[in-house]
Amino acid sequence: MNKTIEEAKAIPETNTDRRNFLRSLAGMAGVAAVAAVPVAKKAAETQSIPLKLIQIDAPTITPVGGKLDPLERMRGDMARAMAKPQDQRRWVMVIDLRKCVGCNACTISCIAENHLPPGVVYRPVLEEEIGVFPNVSKRFLPRPCMQCDNPPCVPVCPVNATWKRSDGIVEIDYDKCIGCRYCITACPYNARVFDKGLKYNGMSEPVTAVSLVGTNGAEPYEVAAAHEYGEERVREGNSSPIGNARKCHFCLHRLEKGMLPACTTTCIGRATYFGDANDPESLVSELIASPNVMRLKEELGTQPKVYYLQ
Repeated sequence: MNKTIEEAKAIPETNTDRRNFLRSLAGMAGVAAVAAVPVAKKAAETQSIPLKLIQIDAPTITPVGGKLDPLERMRGDMARAMAKPQDQRRWVMVIDLRKCVGCNACTISCIAENHLPPGVVYRPVLEEEIGVFPNVSKRFLPRPCMQCDNPPCVPVCPVNATWKRSDGIVEIDYDKCIGCRYCITACPYNARVFDKGLKYNGMSEPVTAVSLVGTNGAEPYEVAAAHEYGEERVREGNSSPIGNARKCHFCLHRLEKGMLPACTTTCIGRATYFGDANDPESLVSELIASPNVMRLKEELGTQPKVYYLQ
């Protein structure tokens, strides 16, 4: 080793001598590595731990503050709710405005879950500036369908295409809807929209499954089947829901399988809660009993089932 250090202090000046010097160093390193193999093998044999893969158990995640994650608790609430008959459930949604950061993750997940086209948004996040200059701040207000207990959109439909289910969800029958848009006008929350048949690439011709993919045709997700209201429906040509009124339905196709709505599971701030208000042990039952809870336009008598914490 001392000889190697002394040689390193006097590195040759010419390229040929430098190459020869480096080769000699590489040879010395190879000899040292070969000599070290028996030593390493002997040391390994003397170890008490056998030379094999050790199975390590996954660490247990302790909830912050000793409380269960809201999503896990809501999944438990869902399991209890789905064990009851439909008419004994009362689905409600609670949104904590103090936690909403306006990330629009709920909006995007809703669009992806329901394959929504341009101009059709079930869960927009409204922005509101509050305060007086210079002391101003911004507040975000997610606004899904309120799923009213007294929905003004139901009685105005001339063909009975929209109605309230026994669990409180207001549903639309696309096969009956004639696109008169009376319900859109009657909704005081602007929670209903009209499907004009638009496509993301700006095409004017109808969407078809055989359209070319790319600039001159429909993308695959535009002709994929959506599972709204528990039925597979392809938005193709001029068929429904093109030409119909559309709105949030609390991801009914997910609820029927015991899953939470897409907007609830993707909320990064845990600001959206969902569950059965008829279950006194559910998380939403605790939240709607809070003194800081409010609902939009309660004075209209619509009795919305979307609550806000402020």
